[in-house]
Amino acid sequence: MYKASYKPYQLKFNEPGGTSRGVLTTKMSYFIEITHQDRPGIKGIGECSILPGLSPDDSPQLEDKLQWCCNNINTIAENFHKHLMEWPAIRFAIEMALLDFQNGGNKIWFPSDFTNSKKQIKINGLIWMGSIKEMHRRIKEKTEAGFDCLKMKIGALDFDKEFELLASIRERFAPDELEIRVDANGAYTAKQAESVLKRLESLHIHSIEQPIKAGQWEEMSVLCKNAPIPIALDEELIGVNDPLERKRMLEIIRPRYIILKPSLTGGFKSSENWIDWAHTLNIDWWVTSALESNIGLNAIAQWTATLNNPLPQGLGTGQVFTNNLDAPLRVENGHLIYQKPDSGY
Repeated sequence: MYKASYKPYQLKFNEPGGTSRGVLTTKMSYFIEITHQDRPGIKGIGECSILPGLSPDDSPQLEDKLQWCCNNINTIAENFHKHLMEWPAIRFAIEMALLDFQNGGNKIWFPSDFTNSKKQIKINGLIWMGSIKEMHRRIKEKTEAGFDCLKMKIGALDFDKEFELLASIRERFAPDELEIRVDANGAYTAKQAESVLKRLESLHIHSIEQPIKAGQWEEMSVLCKNAPIPIALDEELIGVNDPLERKRMLEIIRPRYIILKPSLTGGFKSSENWIDWAHTLNIDWWVTSALESNIGLNAIAQWTATLNNPLPQGLGTGQVFTNNLDAPLRVENGHLIYQKPDSGY
């Protein structure tokens, strides 16, 4: 018989995390722990990471649902994806905890050359929104740290000022020296997005994430068809759970990329379903964290390493919290490295 419990943990940002949806100073995660009477001493851990206003699980009923899952873990363990279809962050946490338990409770979810410290994951450097001065400082820090791919949040400031900032970066770094991705978090109307995309083309921007709000499939389809720079779907994937509905959406919109956040797309297996559909339509993808603690980030990184995607991944968020939890991860020269611990952590 399985036993499960959960506990909340509030993560605190080093600096306010600014997006077009607002500014974050803290965020909640909930850790699910699973044990089994037949394997005493082994504990699996999973993280339910909540992004306020974005996670479908961000609900007043969240803790009641977590407790229900713990009370009924033996009933749902074999088919938790079906039982928790509308709760992607909890699905991910349970999938993660069960996988950790099954692998011996050592926080090795996906053994590979990455967890043997023989392989690194190329990642982008994330630049949060802030004042122009703050963003210049953050860009300088990331480029000096060896990143050759930056992801910039846009859509909250005056676009002329954001454009000037991006132009100043491009003046210093040619496209073959520095890849620039931008993330609008649905900040623009379709008409505004057309203008923004045209201006960004001159700066050789790699891609723009979610230029308009999710749910406008026809408008997004037109943007993708006519866009002078590639469009990546991010929030668009949230809440689309039926496999055939996923296929239909991708066939209608035809983006250049999709971005997978397991805490928002329902875990590893569910995210791999998105990848399978994307491959059938020649759509590329990469993986991004959803501001998990180092525990969830470690599991996502291990999974990502097994997928052998050469694009820079969005997994450089381990240093954004003042009270993050321990994990054998470090960032060096724009790469995420698993530093094999001498003992457990």
